[in-house]
Amino acid sequence: MKFKDFSNYGYKYIYLSFSLILSFWAISIFGLMMTVSNSLEQASIGVSLGYKLLNDFWAGLGIGLLFFPLYLLFFFIKKPIGTILIKVLFCIIIIGQFALVKYHLATLVNLGADLLGYSFDDMFTTVSASESLSFVYFLPFMLFPLLFFGINYGLNKFTNERQIFASAIILVIVFGSSKMIFSEATETDYQNKLVYLGADIYRYQQEKSIADAYNLSGRNDYPILKPFQDSKDVLSPFFDIQAEKPNIVIIIVEGLGGEFVGKNTYRGFTPFLDSLITKSLYWENFVSNAGRTFGVLPSLLGSLPYGEKGFLELNPLPSHFSLISVLKANDYTTSFYSGDNSSFDRKINFLEYNEIDHIIDENRYGPEYVKTQSNAGGFSWGYPDREMFKKTLSELDGKKMPRLDIVMTLTNHEPFDFPEKSSYLAKVDSILNSKQLFGVNKAEILAYKDIFASLLYTDNSLEFFMAEYVKRPEYSNTIFIVTGDHRLIPIAQKDKLCRYHVPLLIFSPLLKKAEKFKSISSHWDVTPSLLSFLMNNYKLNKLKEMSWMSKGLDTAKQFRNIHQIPLMRYKGGINDFIYKNYLYADGELYKINENFGTNKVNEPELLKIAADSLLEFKKLNGYLTKNNRIFPDSLNIYTQPAIQFTKEQLAIIEDLTKGLNYDQTFLIARDFAFQKDYKKARLLCDYILNEFPNYADARTLKGRTLAWEGNYKTAEEQLLNVLKRTPFYDDNYLALLDLYWWTKQDTKAIDIAEKAKEHEIKNTDIPFKLAQAYQRMNNLSDANKVMDSILKLDPKNETYLTFKNSLK
Repeated sequence: MKFKDFSNYGYKYIYLSFSLILSFWAISIFGLMMTVSNSLEQASIGVSLGYKLLNDFWAGLGIGLLFFPLYLLFFFIKKPIGTILIKVLFCIIIIGQFALVKYHLATLVNLGADLLGYSFDDMFTTVSASESLSFVYFLPFMLFPLLFFGINYGLNKFTNERQIFASAIILVIVFGSSKMIFSEATETDYQNKLVYLGADIYRYQQEKSIADAYNLSGRNDYPILKPFQDSKDVLSPFFDIQAEKPNIVIIIVEGLGGEFVGKNTYRGFTPFLDSLITKSLYWENFVSNAGRTFGVLPSLLGSLPYGEKGFLELNPLPSHFSLISVLKANDYTTSFYSGDNSSFDRKINFLEYNEIDHIIDENRYGPEYVKTQSNAGGFSWGYPDREMFKKTLSELDGKKMPRLDIVMTLTNHEPFDFPEKSSYLAKVDSILNSKQLFGVNKAEILAYKDIFASLLYTDNSLEFFMAEYVKRPEYSNTIFIVTGDHRLIPIAQKDKLCRYHVPLLIFSPLLKKAEKFKSISSHWDVTPSLLSFLMNNYKLNKLKEMSWMSKGLDTAKQFRNIHQIPLMRYKGGINDFIYKNYLYADGELYKINENFGTNKVNEPELLKIAADSLLEFKKLNGYLTKNNRIFPDSLNIYTQPAIQFTKEQLAIIEDLTKGLNYDQTFLIARDFAFQKDYKKARLLCDYILNEFPNYADARTLKGRTLAWEGNYKTAEEQLLNVLKRTPFYDDNYLALLDLYWWTKQDTKAIDIAEKAKEHEIKNTDIPFKLAQAYQRMNNLSDANKVMDSILKLDPKNETYLTFKNSLK
């Protein structure tokens, strides 16, 4: 009897495992149908389906075997609980598999160990940008678990144990032999998404363990520190050198892959950039060092290593310098312009460490600028490219020259929304109906029509910026550098190299002539070459040492590669490596041709050299970033480290913030402030500001606590800092007005109130405090005028009425 019970209990598990496999198959069919319906290129639907079903079978079987001991355990405890538990676990697995398929459909790449590199807030922001989180969006997440239960019910009702057992044997034989015959089935696109995620995380952790175990005992050198005189000036031959230092404008275009410019595959949708190429120094075989935006600032501006999850994620940042800090030390006014929040990806932490003068992000835009329309989920990345360029131009006046202006676009990113979108969609149609020749089928362009319209919009915005800049007197002495942060992701990638392929253009009226270079260089090479050019030709304080990850731009016109370029595909994933004319990716070797395409090759010796070289870089990368061995602190006169906490302070912070996010931590800090424990309140504020320097509430609270203690000068510095960062934040104006009231600085109060009015701050307490200042200055006429305007908005406010009556 017990054997029969055990047999029945075991067959229930087989039914559940088969239901899981069939659910995987249904999800794969759904994914393939969505791919075909979106007109995405698919080599062979039958082959793709076959390989996916094959991998799903083994994934489901593996998961079944993995959880069987747990299920078996409950046979001896309480059988129904075992069945319920496995059903719940399998439902969670099905939801996970579907979520990963959705991710692949949106990004055309599998989610792997990059999952570990992003915070929940970052992931939510990215998903919110790509998808509208409505009921319809979540409906399939409910339907597929229901399908699992339906399949399980059908198998139990319409099959018997012998049939299911025989089917299992046949499928194992068929799929087992297929696994050995069809080696192509192991390719990334065909893999079960959950298995890929698990395998990639396991690989990442293994590599991390190897790097962590690397014996660094007794080592304390700075391996990339070299004399600056070793740096070659390769740009001088192309420029007419002037007496005055040139202005530098660096434009980083979101998603601008090399395939979208010039005569490349997706040509025809960046006409202005294409025209600029003919007047520029143009590197056509150029790469970003990372597959996402997080890598562009430290690579392009600092030629810096990656750290474990990207240089920007290092906290605290290791000692280093950058183009920003060196030029600032040489009397350049340094500014960063973007339409999004500079706290995303911790860009602001890097910029402020390098003591940039001005950060203009979405917090600094007034009502005259139109923000990108929010999607159905209420998310917007910020201000579209044309608005961002308009804001940039408006900020240039009054800034002392020479200037370094870093401009970062964002529109060419999911969800690809921007003003006047319908007119740009019509332009795509017009281009498709023209006689222009394309590198791909027109159907593929139509499938990504939003993206190509977005490219046209960004290109047009850049043209607007350049047309306006030409009118400025400093144009004749300005150098423009244009590149992409990485190749946009939603359009299918032809190979594993094109994700990094971006253009590099250096344009200037100072150029002697345009040139094209087929040699390979990367973002790592820009700052070394630019600083060598400036240091050798203009009156700048010469660097004595440098600590670059690469040697500078290669200006050879023929196709070649003199660099070794490790590539960080995502946060935490350094799996790709350019060595000579080869790409090493995921353990395989590809030959790079002069058109920047790749072909898989079988060259075991070169494969081993490339793999060993990448491993050596990973060890070096870990040593440099974990041991603060990029650039000696003693030599670093260029940067401002973040707040450093003592061990005692860190212990207090850990105790007070355990399990809390930064918003919850702020509420704790506020409570301490109200309890007059100002020291703890400011400690928590500093903890928040170390991660989010633009957290206006925290910096304002810190300023208020200083004022409450009578430290008015430092409080004013803090509050004016908030005003500079977030000029549309009303509570900071109130804090400043309170401070000026307590210190009897009524003139300053009037100036601040006028600034609030200028920025159209809608808070009646601000003009009320202005009226109080006027009263104390015996300017009753202006006090009455202000109160009359307030009472029109809030005629029944007792406080306002009482004060108004006191002015008679």
